[in-house]
Amino acid sequence: MDKTVPPRAFVAGHPVRHSRSPLIHGHWLKTAGIPGSYEKLEIAPEAFGAFIGSMKDGSAPFVGGNVTIPHKEAVFGFADDVDETARLIGAANTVWLEEGRIRATNTDAYGFAANLDEGHPGWDSGATAVVLGAGGASRAVIHALLQRGFGSVRVSNRGKARAVELSDRFGPRVSALGLDDLPDLMAGADLFVNTTSLGMDGSDVPPIDFSPMAEGGLVTDIVYVPLMTPILAMARAQGRPTADGLGMLLHQAVPGFEIWFGLRPRVTPELRQLVIDDMEMGQ
Repeated sequence: MDKTVPPRAFVAGHPVRHSRSPLIHGHWLKTAGIPGSYEKLEIAPEAFGAFIGSMKDGSAPFVGGNVTIPHKEAVFGFADDVDETARLIGAANTVWLEEGRIRATNTDAYGFAANLDEGHPGWDSGATAVVLGAGGASRAVIHALLQRGFGSVRVSNRGKARAVELSDRFGPRVSALGLDDLPDLMAGADLFVNTTSLGMDGSDVPPIDFSPMAEGGLVTDIVYVPLMTPILAMARAQGRPTADGLGMLLHQAVPGFEIWFGLRPRVTPELRQLVIDDMEMGQ
């Protein structure tokens, strides 16, 4: 691609209209004074392979972009190089063109850890974490926890079979239990992470007792709409420190921007407020 042409990046999904990635990357482009663009692309599953091919042959003039539902697993079949992080997580969210090849990675684990690094430094000094849920998002969280040295990650899910799959994928430090086991799993836990959609848009959540956790045990939620989810509100009412999920969204965008535009951006209070204002407008 001609380097004199301003770089263009994208977020591709189906649907993609609710993505806040253009707001985030657009803010960084503007504040850095970079002549580039980041745009939403509505791409149906049956057209995704052709789109990736058009990136490789140059007919789609993009340096790279984000892929979201339903393309995060499908991209494995079209990318030339998928890194170990994406393979372990089982999904990719970031792609780029390099020397004629499409490369792919997953930045969700990085975003999860960086969010807690920023708001709760030392969070990774704990030994035991409880993860609620065994869907796609839990894989990125578990990967981050194991990378940061947690000796025991206890996964609780309504369907225990899904949790067992995660234990098989990630090894002996990950244990799989059913939802009924959650009260026992909380004993001595240093960290609790909700990776399910429980509480999204303010929906009801069954009561959770956080009192058996270790002293100072942190409760976090990857849901960020609403910002103060029912799970975080319960934890805070019980005197627990909490971390919302918005920071994960913001921080996971950092590596991609650096790859595409050549500058490592900062997650600032200004950017966070920009996204919160957008959320409050219901866009």
